[in-house]
Amino acid sequence: MNKVFPEPIRNLPEADIPLDGITAYLSQSDTHQILFMQFEKDADLPEHSHAAQIGIVLEGKIELVIDGEKQCFTKGDRYYIPEGVKHSGKIYAGYADITFFNEPNRYSKK
Repeated sequence: MNKVFPEPIRNLPEADIPLDGITAYLSQSDTHQILFMQFEKDADLPEHSHAAQIGIVLEGKIELVIDGEKQCFTKGDRYYIPEGVKHSGKIYAGYADITFFNEPNRYSKK
């Protein structure tokens, strides 16, 4: 897999995310988490909701259905999912992003 992220990010702890083909580095705070995620396989995201999420797409493509509206995001795009809004989607192999979760315990360290 192409290394999208430089060494300082790859030295962060990996996040324990139950999806096949993902590598995610976790920056932890008392109030939120930031993940640096890279996908080597396609991934389907079932409908769910949680605290607010903001993503910045670095590479590839993600399709999201946010509150019933389907949208496609590619390199350079940003997306916002408000707290409690149901969403689902498909992430395509080669996708990478930086994602902010407005909750400190969304994911744990591996």
